[in-house]
Amino acid sequence: MWDDAFPSFLIGLREGLEAGLIVSILVATLVRAGARSRLPQVWTGVLAAIAVAMSFGAVLTFTAASLSATAQEAFGGTLSVVAVAFVTAMVFWMRRSARGLSGELKEKVTGALAMGSGVLILTSFLAVGREGLETALFLWTTGRAAGESAGPLTGAAIGLVLAAGLCWGLYRRVLKINLTKFFTATGAVLIVIAAGVLGYGMRDLQEGGVLPGGTSYAVDLSGSVDAGSWYSTLVQGVLNLTPTMTWLQVAAYVAYLAVVMTLFVRGVRTATPEPSADRPAPEPKAARPPRRRPVWLIPAAVVAVPAVIASLVVAFARPKPAGDQTVAVSETECGKGFTAPRPGRQTFQMHNTGGKTSEVYLIDPATSAVYGEIEGLAPGTTRDLVATVAGGTYAWRCVPTGGRAVTSTAVRVSGGGAAEPVVPVSEQDLAAPLQAYKTYVEQGLATLVTQTRTLDHDIESDDLGKARSDWLTAHRTYASLGAAYGTFEDFDQKIDGRPDGLPGGVRDKDFTGFLRLEHGLWHGEPAKDLRAPAQQLADAATGLGKAFPAQDFDPGDLPLRAHEILENTLQFELTGDTDQGSGTNLATADANLAGTRELLTVLEPLLTGRAPKLLPTVDADIARLQKLLDAAHHGGTWTPVDRLAAADRQRVDGATGQLLEDLAPVPDLLEIRKSA
Repeated sequence: MWDDAFPSFLIGLREGLEAGLIVSILVATLVRAGARSRLPQVWTGVLAAIAVAMSFGAVLTFTAASLSATAQEAFGGTLSVVAVAFVTAMVFWMRRSARGLSGELKEKVTGALAMGSGVLILTSFLAVGREGLETALFLWTTGRAAGESAGPLTGAAIGLVLAAGLCWGLYRRVLKINLTKFFTATGAVLIVIAAGVLGYGMRDLQEGGVLPGGTSYAVDLSGSVDAGSWYSTLVQGVLNLTPTMTWLQVAAYVAYLAVVMTLFVRGVRTATPEPSADRPAPEPKAARPPRRRPVWLIPAAVVAVPAVIASLVVAFARPKPAGDQTVAVSETECGKGFTAPRPGRQTFQMHNTGGKTSEVYLIDPATSAVYGEIEGLAPGTTRDLVATVAGGTYAWRCVPTGGRAVTSTAVRVSGGGAAEPVVPVSEQDLAAPLQAYKTYVEQGLATLVTQTRTLDHDIESDDLGKARSDWLTAHRTYASLGAAYGTFEDFDQKIDGRPDGLPGGVRDKDFTGFLRLEHGLWHGEPAKDLRAPAQQLADAATGLGKAFPAQDFDPGDLPLRAHEILENTLQFELTGDTDQGSGTNLATADANLAGTRELLTVLEPLLTGRAPKLLPTVDADIARLQKLLDAAHHGGTWTPVDRLAAADRQRVDGATGQLLEDLAPVPDLLEIRKSA
């Protein structure tokens, strides 16, 4: 949990120390001026600042929760950028103002003493409120990045408690800290953390559709770096650097870090000490005795007012439609509270009153077609299910984990309109497509075995020219089997593994398969050095051909692969990331496209009835991309990706991206839904 906690610990410590120093100076000034009776006014202002910060955090949380998933990404990304701006300004302000902060505040307190109590409350509120709002915003963004982890709040709490202890020690003069060095060091670390938050915000904005380039990856180490390992989790939690990052993320991270850190370091080097502002404060003028009022009145008001305002903001930000229904589900009862809704877009508040996590579906009981669903509704939780309701019959089906499906009483909705339910898919429905695709893969593997043996013979015979040609033929055969990669287990790494992450890189002994031979064949290695890798490749292909018929092939993988094959093509082949010298990435992309076409062929019977317009659109996308790839094929050679004209490369990337977008609904349309 510490990986998620550290950034929040640092912000809690630094912001807490800033606010604590301000409060300490205010208190010390009043005590030395003999105005202890005015201390409650300082604490009232501090309490008001804390109430506003907490209310601000509540508004952010509930406002985000009321948005759609895409809107949440855009909202979170925008606030991440705002948080980075606030933190950056705070770092530079504290570096510049730390020396003169004490004198400046003493002057303000002295002026406030001569005026009413409200001015002193306002002074302390404004002095502390800025840090409170910055802290709330930064904690919200880091907490969102950490998901359901309690690390950010834990880290912030530890930081704030430690800051309070340090401020008490400084006030009592039992501690001596060089605050200039402290704020300089923590400022540099916060700049690095803020760069990661900015990169994370850019990714959110891309996923929210605000910024382009969501599938243009500059870094993709997912194949060689375990995202769940302790070191990867630590880097992600502290720096927000992930194994996969887009070009926009990397550009934002590098640009922010380079510019802001340079300005910060330059400012530290050129800063000159300012004269001490700790001069004796002039005696305050006598103030009128305040009118008597209940002691609790003002503190209660400063807490209640922000809370009431925040509640109103949340209420107006998330109005409850008049047609909302709260529907209870459990292991034994499904759809309690469900009545016939009006036609149109409806929001149902699904509340799990049972003790097991449940899948929940709004269905047509006659056909089991699904109008809306919630996956994994945990016990005791409530989530919104939004669905379009038209004239027809509706019921709820609940499938608790490890339990039997429960279906509610059906209700009849009168009225017009149109709703498009998804006809559910079962494992039995996917059985025939799965068998057809397995037959295709078995035939492809048999061809691959023959081709890799031919390649091995070429190298054994020292015919490297023919080996290069036969290498491409065999590699394209393997690349056309993309939907089955998940079943190949360790064979895939042996046959088509990349050198990324290997200690020795391309010289590592564990670098084997097609890419190892590609590197050798196109970098002038003699045949004698390639004989062992060629033999290993032929043996691995033979082993896979024998093992595949008995390997477990999850039918649910087929719909997923319809999108993932070309997603990997866009990440690896169209960026040239996997090129080891042959310049044939577009040939591999062409084989990936052929594999996708074959997969869609076996899924066609299921897709046609569920989305009649999808396949014609996808077919047009495939034809467009195929034409662009054919233009890069000249006899036996292919234009390397990095030698494509800029306009041609953009067209290939754009056509692939459009095809991916049109294929995106396939996994949802053909998802295997629980029915019992």
